[in-house]
Amino acid sequence: MDKKKILIIDDEIDFTKLIKINLEETEAFEVKVENKGERGFLAARAFKPDLILLDVMMPGADGTEVRNQLKNDPETEGIPVIFLTAIVKEEDVAASRQIGGNIFIAKPVELKSLIAAIIKNVR
Repeated sequence: MDKKKILIIDDEIDFTKLIKINLEETEAFEVKVENKGERGFLAARAFKPDLILLDVMMPGADGTEVRNQLKNDPETEGIPVIFLTAIVKEEDVAASRQIGGNIFIAKPVELKSLIAAIIKNVR
């Protein structure tokens, strides 16, 4: 079985290293990290991920800006995105895990929940 390609776009370097290591240890995922929001769109075009984990609040280009760039490009518009954010709490996220039609996971992230969300939403 081919590994699913996951792109993490988040400015928190320690957080992205931890998530990358844990996802790769499952042997089900190939993970690339981009720690600059403004380079996230280009990283997505180059890496062609099956799913993107995208931080909401980043300096430079925030998650909403990156998501808009992705949606407006034929090469990236179909890539599923899961927003990672510390601005909402777990209890604020509906049972559907969505806010405004976007999938959100509250930080700090529980690895088991993150993997389940990836499996459910990956293309």
